[in-house]
Amino acid sequence: MSKGLFITGTGTDVGKTFVSGLILKKLRESGKNAAYYKVAMSGNDRRADGSLIPGDALYVKEVSGIGQPLEEMCPYVYEHAFSPHLASRLEGDPVRMDVVKEGFASLCRTYEYVTVEGSGGILCPLREDGERIGLTDVIRALGLGCLLVADAGLGTINSVGLTAFYMKEKEIPLKAILFNRFQPGNVLHEDNLRMCEELTGVKVIACVEEAAGELTISAEELAELYDLVQPG
Repeated sequence: MSKGLFITGTGTDVGKTFVSGLILKKLRESGKNAAYYKVAMSGNDRRADGSLIPGDALYVKEVSGIGQPLEEMCPYVYEHAFSPHLASRLEGDPVRMDVVKEGFASLCRTYEYVTVEGSGGILCPLREDGERIGLTDVIRALGLGCLLVADAGLGTINSVGLTAFYMKEKEIPLKAILFNRFQPGNVLHEDNLRMCEELTGVKVIACVEEAAGELTISAEELAELYDLVQPG
């Protein structure tokens, strides 16, 4: 039986892919059979043959050292650096939930731990062309709990609080918070940690410094965030 965890963020560029790479690295080094999955990636470069390179997936694969084939990691890859709903409107190939679920289910049949990274923040739309698919729809469909990645700096109390309250309203399980670009001894960062825990009732499970090469929590603590999944 496979276990899964969804990595969401307070917005774009908070470090979800960076953190995902460290998570997969920690799991692999502890001997766990781990895989990465991202439903839709935007802003990707092309190879010489014109095919798109799933940049986030490639980064995670290289940082973590996992042996998972790149083509398993992301069913929807777009060139434009827009939200997937707009990128697919321009490029075609909109997100289909049946494709998303089958890709995830396939990984669950092969890997022990499947880490799913979201696009942008929790409200990011994946499809808006008559059929609507958002990240919350994907999280529910895959039956996952979430780890929330947030920048440790100014403004994070508001962004963490609003994200956590929205997730609670939508009945999306928030398992833990992780602070990225954290500076130990920085009074603002340390107060943000305390305030976010008080406002949300959710623990900040780890603080990651700029360009860190390791997570500050054990593989066992990390693995406890993952829930058993029943992919359809």
